[in-house]
Amino acid sequence: MNRMKEKYQEEIVPAMVKALNFENIMQVPRIEKVVINIGMGEALDAPKVLEAASSDLGKITGQKPVITKARKSIANFKLREGRAIGAKVTLRGERMWAFLDRLLNIALPRVRDFRGVSPDAFDGRGNYTLGLREQLIFPEIDYDKIDKIRGMEITIVTTARSDDQAAVLLQLLGMPFRKE
Repeated sequence: MNRMKEKYQEEIVPAMVKALNFENIMQVPRIEKVVINIGMGEALDAPKVLEAASSDLGKITGQKPVITKARKSIANFKLREGRAIGAKVTLRGERMWAFLDRLLNIALPRVRDFRGVSPDAFDGRGNYTLGLREQLIFPEIDYDKIDKIRGMEITIVTTARSDDQAAVLLQLLGMPFRKE
């Protein structure tokens, strides 16, 4: 069993029951899934870029990425409906816990000038989205083998009813929120 999942079940659930006055442990918010997304506008001109990005994403997550396509045409961006514009991976279960463990304990501390993640990036429904500027902070990525530095969005989807509950959950998991 994963370290992070064990910590959640043995430490965080009892702490949240006490902190938020839940009557039943089933009321405690859980992490449902983690979605990692790389969007690339330059993929329209160079399809090879998409391959490189999805191989990086595959190395980071240990799962094959899905190529995302444009939902509608936007003339100003020279974008047509159905064109490939990015890659995403949805992690659940053991892979999700393993990825969160690596993100919080290895990758985020490697960010240059890191002062913490923004506490304002909740969406109103208890989900948190974190933007990273480069894929190099993950140890799986070899610096010499990348063609270009790319950013990505990591969305952590929880079952929390409010942003406050989700913030408590992520804080207890070890998310380094910035002190304002």
